[in-house]
Amino acid sequence: MINFGQYPAWVIILLIAWVLPWKGYSLWVAANKKHKVWFILLLILNTFAVLEIIYIFYIAKISPKEIFSNKKVEEEKKEEPKIEENQNGQQ
Repeated sequence: MINFGQYPAWVIILLIAWVLPWKGYSLWVAANKKHKVWFILLLILNTFAVLEIIYIFYIAKISPKEIFSNKKVEEEKKEEPKIEENQNGQQ
């Protein structure tokens, strides 16, 4: 087991700041895609975000552009019902 006492606090904080976003996003994707086995593997194994990155980009096939875009927000806006006007210009 690794003795974290031998590392400066900033190194540990940097590792946590690197791993948590990857872990959180990969778990969210796995849950939404109903990949139960991947969800469990990602939850249990700590690979310093290597497995999470592999899952996101190669297994779930999500592009970096999709991660940082508001694709879902744009899709929801498109689905809003339009109010049609009648011939008199009234709604």
